[in-house]
Amino acid sequence: MIQATFMVILTVGIFLVMGRVYRRLPNPVLVPVLTSTVLVVAILLVFNIPYETYMTGGQWIDSFLGPAVVALAYPMYRQREVLKAHMMPVIFGVLAGLCTALGSGLLFARMFGVDRASILSMVPKSLTTPVAIPVSSEIGGIPSMTIVFTMVAGFTGIIFGPLLVKSFRIKSSLGRGIAFGSASHALGTSKAFEYGERTASMSSVSMSLTAIFGSVLGPLFVWLFHI
Repeated sequence: MIQATFMVILTVGIFLVMGRVYRRLPNPVLVPVLTSTVLVVAILLVFNIPYETYMTGGQWIDSFLGPAVVALAYPMYRQREVLKAHMMPVIFGVLAGLCTALGSGLLFARMFGVDRASILSMVPKSLTTPVAIPVSSEIGGIPSMTIVFTMVAGFTGIIFGPLLVKSFRIKSSLGRGIAFGSASHALGTSKAFEYGERTASMSSVSMSLTAIFGSVLGPLFVWLFHI
């Protein structure tokens, strides 16, 4: 019990500290989720702490993942009128983002000669983790690898997303929200909050729709391309 409590305090403490650092130095590379993950991993390696030991407390935090995703429905509800007015652009934008994610993943995997199991684990990388894991299991992927690919997709989105949004001069909350939500799921949505509630709401909707569409299109994609 003491060990588990210490791991929780360690993780939350590091996240709070990194949050303060990010507020002082708002650089995409210093996003708290990313820097906290790196620091926790570094501490585990330096002090030779087994992953199983860390997860005695880490599983408490992990159990909040599902409720945290569900809680994103609140800003979505607050912006329901906006969503009704732009439902079709959101749907087609999410489908475009999802198909791009699936296609680009397969393209790069085959370019670098990645094995079949890794490709199948990569397919659901743009879905939020609670959905990506069962989809990976269903199509024959390795869930633990899928978690890694999902994190990479999320971190890539929150680091390079702002740069791409600025480069392509995407100023609408609708466009920004769809981009972050469909490409980088919950991590992208956390980044979208920095652009305002409307952008975050759009991102939340996009993340949810990506999870729904992806759970259907993922297995279809695998069958269609004979992976």
